[in-house]
Amino acid sequence: MPFGAGFIFILKAMVRNGNFKRSGKFWVYILECSDGTYYTGYSSDIGKRIELHNKGRGAKYIRGRGPVKLVWSRKYSYFRKAFLEEKRIQSLTRAQKEELVGIRCIRL
Repeated sequence: MPFGAGFIFILKAMVRNGNFKRSGKFWVYILECSDGTYYTGYSSDIGKRIELHNKGRGAKYIRGRGPVKLVWSRKYSYFRKAFLEEKRIQSLTRAQKEELVGIRCIRL
């Protein structure tokens, strides 16, 4: 899977600064925003990341859509697996994400 230039730039900077771990604990998560939309992300510290999102200091998409609540998460031992899973989930439709988190919508 090809990665964007922005991702490669950030990854190289993390490796240079010693802030990059290839193995450990990595969480892929889905948050439900206050407007009902979903946000998918990954983090090595899911609790701290959700706290940042709720303080408006996380992803730009979530600013103004808080507070958020965690509706799905899965732990991975390798960064690459977590990153690829995040990208896969981001490509899903709303209905597929609802199925993943176990939500069944009733259409009237």
